[in-house]
Amino acid sequence: MVEETPWQQALRYANRADPYPLYEELRKTPVARQPDGTYVVSTYREIVALLHDPRVSSDLRKRPVPAAAQTEGSAEPVAEPIRAVLTEPNIITCDPPEHDRDRRMMVPHFVGPPHAPHAISDLEPEIRRIVDGLLDNMRGKTRIDAVDDFAYPLPVTVICKILGVPLEDEPRFHQWVETALDALDFGPEAASEEIRSRQAGGRQAVREFGQFAADLLDRYARQPGPGMLSAMVNEDGPEGRMSKGVLVSNALLLIFAGHETTVNLIAHSVLTLLRHPDALEKLRRRPELIVPGVEELLRFESSVQFWHTRSAVEDIDIAGTTIPKGAPIFLAYGSANRDPERFTDPDELDLERPDNQHLGFSQGIHFCFGAPLARLEVQVAVGEFVRRVQNPRLVEDPPPYRHNQIFRGPRHVLVDIDGIRD
Repeated sequence: MVEETPWQQALRYANRADPYPLYEELRKTPVARQPDGTYVVSTYREIVALLHDPRVSSDLRKRPVPAAAQTEGSAEPVAEPIRAVLTEPNIITCDPPEHDRDRRMMVPHFVGPPHAPHAISDLEPEIRRIVDGLLDNMRGKTRIDAVDDFAYPLPVTVICKILGVPLEDEPRFHQWVETALDALDFGPEAASEEIRSRQAGGRQAVREFGQFAADLLDRYARQPGPGMLSAMVNEDGPEGRMSKGVLVSNALLLIFAGHETTVNLIAHSVLTLLRHPDALEKLRRRPELIVPGVEELLRFESSVQFWHTRSAVEDIDIAGTTIPKGAPIFLAYGSANRDPERFTDPDELDLERPDNQHLGFSQGIHFCFGAPLARLEVQVAVGEFVRRVQNPRLVEDPPPYRHNQIFRGPRHVLVDIDGIRD
């Protein structure tokens, strides 16, 4: 039996709750070729270099598709259900100048500077109202699920409002997202019959999700309404409008990315603080630490563990290794954010960590433009959880994790509590 690489081991579900010892082993070879020809980059300096390297493409259309991945139901990572169904790119799966044009067309309709410098802060009262309501609903309970009762409802409510997605449609797209994510597997378990079966379900979920987005965009094209999606479909700027396929692909990205990563960040923040009672008490005594504290929580438990759509468009020499033209490149953010060459005592939680330039939102041209909104949501949610929840205790540690490896997060975080403060 061939011994698995540290990366292959890290991708196994058994290691989902704690991949960090395997990341430590992985960083001994900063750029490591895997048996399938993928190059995994695990150290901070090398990842930052590649994020700013024009020889690295994010466009899946430029990546050669192995023969094994051209068959429906293949377990090859590049045969993921989203790529198999959505043939048009979105802003994280295309390169300049296409990327730059589409991002310029989208950002003015989203919240945040420079186009709407007060839009983020103007959302704070609504975010606080939602958080207060969620915590009020916990009154009388002695056990809560920090995921289902708290981490999920906030970001999904906010992103539906911003995008103009009817909140009553949330149960449908929640199921599509869950099914699609469970179908993604980049590790040795991808060849199992269970994962092959999930892939078929994942493709169908993305088809249905895509049709939902297309129908919503068509509705807004006929009758404009509130939110970003209506603004995008009725765009009359100097660069024209996106094609229908690109609109659908970006709509799915926004609906998904607008809540999924924030759910994991809130859930992991609660989990991490309960594992570190001294930090929890410090934050309770000094609530102003929530701003640097969220940055540390972003570093400590990265919502996006790695990203998989990049490839080399030329040979790239880096860290003593040549990544050949056409090779897939996986950037392991979760490992880089624990790199001792960049962060002092990286496995220690320090709510006042200086110079905390983590990669929780990536860097370069694909830096997450929703980062200001995510930061505000997590600051309010975690700050109020710490202030109002009395004597929270973990029921199970580690908690059960989702299957998905990229968007690593707990499926449930059960917490026993004594009550909810006013």
